[in-house]
Amino acid sequence: MTSDASVGVLLADEEEPVRAGLRAVLDADPGITVLGEAADGAAVPGLVTRLRPDVVLADVRMPADDDGTAARVLLRRPDPPRVLVLTTFGHDRYVLDALRAGAGGFLLKRTPPRDVLRAVRTVAAGESLLFPAAVRELVAGFAADDGDRLTAAGLTAREGGVLRLMARGLSDAEIAGELALGVAVVRTHVAAVLAKTGSRGRTQAVVAAYSSGFVDPRFPVR
Repeated sequence: MTSDASVGVLLADEEEPVRAGLRAVLDADPGITVLGEAADGAAVPGLVTRLRPDVVLADVRMPADDDGTAARVLLRRPDPPRVLVLTTFGHDRYVLDALRAGAGGFLLKRTPPRDVLRAVRTVAAGESLLFPAAVRELVAGFAADDGDRLTAAGLTAREGGVLRLMARGLSDAEIAGELALGVAVVRTHVAAVLAKTGSRGRTQAVVAAYSSGFVDPRFPVR
């Protein structure tokens, strides 16, 4: 975090009006500080190193180099920042790729201001911004290519059950209530799921669950 526990944010979008709109929203919150802006994807990694933001809001299609978008390049770093991708359309292969790579979530550029602020705080806290229905529809719209990643992960029956509840968007406390377990026990299972699937957060684990067929993305999770 930046000084005084303020959440430091880097804005990365090629369109100046988009950056200006986001800056106006974020600057209105005394608990959030916009540390800088980038109009060029190639400049984003250097700014992250220099400014050390808590969250990077990056356009999902913003090119960084010949090998990927700014979001994907950041998420390949050994110690990646928390990334929240911005998109005009939710049904976008670039969004799916970013979530698979470990982005904390995605926001439509028309998202209301209060939801933008909530999303930034959620991702800054190390949590995932998970919209179960949107993620399910996103994965269902593209061919699965994660193979047997989750089958080979060796999840126990309990861990598999916890992952299915994660796919419904349930919090640790809600999962605990569903399974009649203590919250601390659920957190242990969630940590095991993330470790065994090689996921940085809940969203990445849920995307892998859908993509691998562990949870069928064509149907709502019960």
